[in-house]
Amino acid sequence: MTYTTMGSAIKKRSSLIGSTTENNNLAKSSENQKNVEKVVQSSKTINAITRTHPTAYLIFFSLLLDLLAFTMILPLLPSMLEFYKQNDAGGLYGSLSRSIRSFQEWVGAPDRFNSVLFGGALGSMFSLLQFIASPIAGGLSDHYGRKPVMVVCAVGIAASYGLWAYSHNFMLFVIARFVGGLSKGNISICMAVITDVSNHQNRGKAMALVGIAFSLGFIVGPMIGAIFSKLADKSSSHWFWLPAMFAMCLALLDVLFVGFYLKESLPKEKRSKKIINSLSHAMDHISIPALFRFSAVKNLSKRDISSLRSLGLVYFIYLFIYSGLEFTVTFLMYHKFNYTSIDQAKMFLTTGIVMALLQGSVVRRLPDNLMQTSAVAGLFLIIPAFVLVGMAESTRMLYLGMILFAVSTAFVVTCMTTLTSKYGDFNQKGTVLGVFRSLGALARALGPIVASVAFWCIGSRVTYIVGGLLLFIPSVMLQRFKLS
Repeated sequence: MTYTTMGSAIKKRSSLIGSTTENNNLAKSSENQKNVEKVVQSSKTINAITRTHPTAYLIFFSLLLDLLAFTMILPLLPSMLEFYKQNDAGGLYGSLSRSIRSFQEWVGAPDRFNSVLFGGALGSMFSLLQFIASPIAGGLSDHYGRKPVMVVCAVGIAASYGLWAYSHNFMLFVIARFVGGLSKGNISICMAVITDVSNHQNRGKAMALVGIAFSLGFIVGPMIGAIFSKLADKSSSHWFWLPAMFAMCLALLDVLFVGFYLKESLPKEKRSKKIINSLSHAMDHISIPALFRFSAVKNLSKRDISSLRSLGLVYFIYLFIYSGLEFTVTFLMYHKFNYTSIDQAKMFLTTGIVMALLQGSVVRRLPDNLMQTSAVAGLFLIIPAFVLVGMAESTRMLYLGMILFAVSTAFVVTCMTTLTSKYGDFNQKGTVLGVFRSLGALARALGPIVASVAFWCIGSRVTYIVGGLLLFIPSVMLQRFKLS
């Protein structure tokens, strides 16, 4: 009886222990399952945060259409200015040539370099108008939304190409470029859209997409323009009608694409309530002293503002020198190497492929801690690039310089933009990047005319070598810069 009772008790105890163990195992299993689910959920959340927003790809395509049309004119510009030199002697071109005659004789500039001077003036005018129009377009988009202002800009760009198609005199061509420059606020708004839909973790990837769009635009656009140039009968007064109309068709396609596919990225509740406030804010992007002080950016620490000012100054000096030398290289190829439009397009194709490959494979994957190092390396690399281009006496040497130029370009702007985007709270990112882009637009407004005057007065060799050496200044400044 006792043994039976004891046996029964042991069995009950064993049963209880087994049940407890089983419950513990079930509990552990359930806890493990929850942990796995948490890890999976966390992984999904991280992927969602770091994934590039689909809107960034739509912006990429819109920018690509715009840049294809914009870059088509690059290999055509020297030939077009020669056309106006021969066929507009009694118009604006002839009048400008006569007005600079005495100064031209004093500096000993040849007549054939007049097209370089006028081209530089046109390039600077276009960029100056873009510098003024971009903040205003951005201010309007803060109040009315991004999409409607982008559509208006795209329509203006299409109209400028329509004017170009019928610009049988230099005056009408200048008006076409004027309209195009005023309408170029679309790039600023594209960047604002990317700021709207991205965060700190995925903004670098989205910015790299913009860089890829620029690279592809500079690969394909000049090739299209060169093909049209090769097929054209340049003895005809309508020889540039077809490429201009093709550019207009690309711009109209962009209008339709933005109108039908791009969704508004700025909800009504986040828009500026008063248009006057938006436009007043835009003035901070046009006032030159305010730009260099980053006056539009509020509530940042003194250290952060100081860092932004340093980055802005480096960027301005770099783009001022860079844009001038970049703009005149087309004329260098035309006048010094007798390059045809096809030859120039091959050069743009080579540099564009190098930039696209680097931005798509390397720059897009750069970790944050390598951004500054990469930008500094790119800045130092552009110095020998321009010295080589200036000293080049053979096609091989010219290509070597331009390939180094492409490698440098692939890194500098994207890395510096990403560095700048780290400053400010989420609602300040757009303002910080807006000021940064305005500094770049101002540099591009001044650079081409200064470099063109230097090219015209002292020739390409001295201009490029001196410009290349001056690029030591922003290189050393950025190298000594300490991120706050």
